[in-house]
Amino acid sequence: MPDRPRLAGVLGRPIEHSLSPVLHNAAYTALGLPWQYQAQDCGVVDLSGVLAERADWAGFSLTMPLKRAALEQAVQASSRARAVGAANTLLPVDGGGWRADNTDVQGVLGALAEASCRPSTATLLGAGGTAQAALVALAELGLRECAVLVRDTGRTVDLQATAAAAGVTLRLGELTVAAPELGAGLVVSTLPAGAADGLAVAPWRSDQTLLDVVYAPWPTALAAAVSASGGAVLSGALMLLHQAMAQVELMTGRAAPAAAMRAALAAAAPDAGL
Repeated sequence: MPDRPRLAGVLGRPIEHSLSPVLHNAAYTALGLPWQYQAQDCGVVDLSGVLAERADWAGFSLTMPLKRAALEQAVQASSRARAVGAANTLLPVDGGGWRADNTDVQGVLGALAEASCRPSTATLLGAGGTAQAALVALAELGLRECAVLVRDTGRTVDLQATAAAAGVTLRLGELTVAAPELGAGLVVSTLPAGAADGLAVAPWRSDQTLLDVVYAPWPTALAAAVSASGGAVLSGALMLLHQAMAQVELMTGRAAPAAAMRAALAAAAPDAGL
């Protein structure tokens, strides 16, 4: 019996920039599924109504500002989503409602795997939702301690909650170029474009790995500096790819066509560092 057409999509605001439709629709084509993936503008106050109107959809990706609200809307949640305190994926539940998951964690794990990176020491730059997902990923890799550099330690409450849930001890430090925590084997920058540029002058080493969640513009000043030192550099585009692959598998029940999705992303964002 042929697969019936289904709809899936990404919700957020703003949403015009999202590359999720490129990735998911490429996957459906490669899998021979008559599905369609759409971008839908949606704010926090709109979310419950949008989900109610689309209860027959195969699933949703969630971007800002909806990730915490999505977890609150769910009737079930994965252990990853609960630990992160946010969801980037909603899947329909038999009998009604939605199950929350967080494939941003898999995005980090997949990106690090491409560099065969299993760090013994790690430092996070920033303490937002992406840092929470990265912290859960590091916990799954076996780390029980992690440094985090921020400008305002008062904004680390959510990250500390994630650390407690994941069994990781946090060491808080000030986000400056002189911070000794920048010498960790792995540095994960979750800062927005331009915010980490001042760290480019730090004494980076060839035995370090940087995962920078930014991929446009690429390379960032920080990525260029670490690369010039001989260190390994991973673009946020790899995170985007791997988290989307995990979503495709959750929504379709099939293995994600990695090559087709990577090619589609590279064509849509040729300078993203894939």
